[in-house]
Amino acid sequence: MSTNKTPSEYLDSILESSAEYLSKTFCKTDLDCLYSKVGELKAVCGNFNLDDVIAKWIDIYIDFVKSVYQKNTYSFDHELYDYIKEKDDGIKIIWGDCLKVLKSLPPESIGLMVTSPPYYNAREYSYWDNLKLYLENMRLIIREAYRVLDNHRVFVFNVGDIFDNDNLTTKSTWGKRRIPLGAYFTQIFEEEGFTFVDDFIWDKGEVQSQRQKNGNNPYPFYQYPVNCYEHIFVFHKHRIDPVRYPCPVCGYLQVNGNAYSEIGVKSWECKNPDCFKRSKSNRGKRFSLKSMIMQNHQDKKYKIPADLITKWRRDIVKIPPVIKINSKGENRLGHTAPFPAEIPEFAVQMYSYPGDTVLDPFGGSFTSVIAANKAGRTGIGIELNKSMFRESSLNNLKKNLGNIKISELDYE
Repeated sequence: MSTNKTPSEYLDSILESSAEYLSKTFCKTDLDCLYSKVGELKAVCGNFNLDDVIAKWIDIYIDFVKSVYQKNTYSFDHELYDYIKEKDDGIKIIWGDCLKVLKSLPPESIGLMVTSPPYYNAREYSYWDNLKLYLENMRLIIREAYRVLDNHRVFVFNVGDIFDNDNLTTKSTWGKRRIPLGAYFTQIFEEEGFTFVDDFIWDKGEVQSQRQKNGNNPYPFYQYPVNCYEHIFVFHKHRIDPVRYPCPVCGYLQVNGNAYSEIGVKSWECKNPDCFKRSKSNRGKRFSLKSMIMQNHQDKKYKIPADLITKWRRDIVKIPPVIKINSKGENRLGHTAPFPAEIPEFAVQMYSYPGDTVLDPFGGSFTSVIAANKAGRTGIGIELNKSMFRESSLNNLKKNLGNIKISELDYE
């Protein structure tokens, strides 16, 4: 990049050219905070080249826009948010109702969500009177998850179809049927604002089935398949954000709207005539907040391991179920429904960056928290059943992560 300005003068020119837009978009108190942050950068920018200064300015601006959005759109629990942001060993366990915790978090404060929910009446600790009440409860949680998840980020959701009575027509045994939870959840996610992107089929092999196979009746209408797969859904959040973002090349806010690159993803085009990069037809850089996030992380330290890409290249992935019962008939994990580490490992590596916060609203044995910590992220798990799972969960965390500090919070 070539300019006659010093990095400090260049930052001044960005702010001067954007003064009218900034004053119309943000209040004076908020702008004072922005200018203060830029002042701190100016004080040290002589230690960096211009490319680095522009990148740091863009990071400051993006964080500023998010903080203003959080402050102006929702009243949240600042103490809880401070707990989540606190720098530690990257393990945070919150004991409480995940819906209440999610409602207390600020908007767009989590980098990735990955979970497997309690299946409808599949365990003694997760019971609803009927399927409608279960899905209504899950909808409220998904609605809050959409608000809390950062913009242009991902929710990986593992769920399997079950064989049970929905208790909507009858409670008799003849009311049992295969309940397509995957289909119901897909509809709920999309109705609550998420975009369906992928459905990986987790091939569990020949597993125990709850359905009568009627092996002694090899005739039409008697036969049913063994239920040996689950869904691993990938949902994206794309909230339309009208706020201007700086050109990733020159850092100027002289940009015009350039339609949408996909549903919910607002695009921009740089109109700074002195931008360092223009097309042959003299068009400025075209970009979106999503593209900036993705392109700013194209560095060796962010590369996904090749073997992981190969393993998840097809949307049918064979992973054996977790073996939780040992030779003595004891549950070595202390949890009746753990999911394999491969699922959160895939989610964390594919859809987050080092330093991100990864939240599992149904913590269970905290497999997602372990995967996040191993990959250099902050793992946050919420679990309702403290009395039932605390001892076994802490043992599982220490077994996988060693003598690491585990931060716990009771959220009543």
